[in-house]
Amino acid sequence: MTVTQEQAQWFTDTFGAMVANVDKAVLGKEHVIRLALTCMLSEGHLLLEDFPGTGKTQLARALSSTVQGSNSRIQFTPDLLPSDVTGVTIYDPNEKKFEFHKGPIFATIVLADEINRASPKTQSALLEVMEEGKVTVDGVRHEVGEPFMVIATQNPIEQAGTYRLPEAQLDRFLMKTSLGYPDHDATVRVLRDAKTRDRTAALSPVVTASVITDMAALADEVHVDDAILDYLSRIAEETRRHVSIRLGLSVRGCLAFIRCAKTWAISQGRNHVIPDDIKLLAQPVLNHRLLITPEAQFAGITVDQVIGQILGEVSPPTERVA
Repeated sequence: MTVTQEQAQWFTDTFGAMVANVDKAVLGKEHVIRLALTCMLSEGHLLLEDFPGTGKTQLARALSSTVQGSNSRIQFTPDLLPSDVTGVTIYDPNEKKFEFHKGPIFATIVLADEINRASPKTQSALLEVMEEGKVTVDGVRHEVGEPFMVIATQNPIEQAGTYRLPEAQLDRFLMKTSLGYPDHDATVRVLRDAKTRDRTAALSPVVTASVITDMAALADEVHVDDAILDYLSRIAEETRRHVSIRLGLSVRGCLAFIRCAKTWAISQGRNHVIPDDIKLLAQPVLNHRLLITPEAQFAGITVDQVIGQILGEVSPPTERVA
């Protein structure tokens, strides 16, 4: 199947309407909103790491309000149990049988707030469902349905009482990004409307869950030239042999990268991926997947700097790709 220009235009218009809706609650952060929606339509999960009070929860709730589906919020704490996330099987004495009571993970969009405050055992309860869209309780598998997206937040400055996410868990997230503080004009707009406690409360759904599924399926059909695949492969190889990196980009990371690039391309009205799509998405897709060596950390080298260096050294395709 080849994506037609009409289909690409429909996708772009719908995508733009979703961005505009979320922007009503999260002011002045259009690029981050576009990244978050790209993550959703690529059937992935999003990790938001930022300082307190920058709007991480607002963004997650705004995304939930934009899609006509169910949403839930799990506040991760050290005493949270896996069954508090996935659900539990309880014996019904009247029916004389065990019944499964679904946990909050059974929703279209799940906000995992301060995910690094839960124990590794509870964090691991998310691994299966984030990868396969299923939950296994007492040997029985339960589907969470489609679409399904986990938006997790973590605070980078309060590390007391937290549990660092293991690499296997981080790799389940399609993207990692941050909101940052709003610019001057956006801050003034927020302060002007200080009487509004929750800016997401006034949002109405723009699309149904089935439209999200249709858009994700359409994005899968976006054309990727072999020259682009070669470009991404060379970037991945460079991350694996870079002197400052001890864990490079995995094959799963490459597949995630391509899915994101396809969605980003069609959101821009194109039915094919170009090298600039790869460059623009490199930071959010690679940032949490690459590990810096202790020596590089001691020298003050960051992952962002290494990604920028690799993009500068690996030459993109020079011929037109379409």
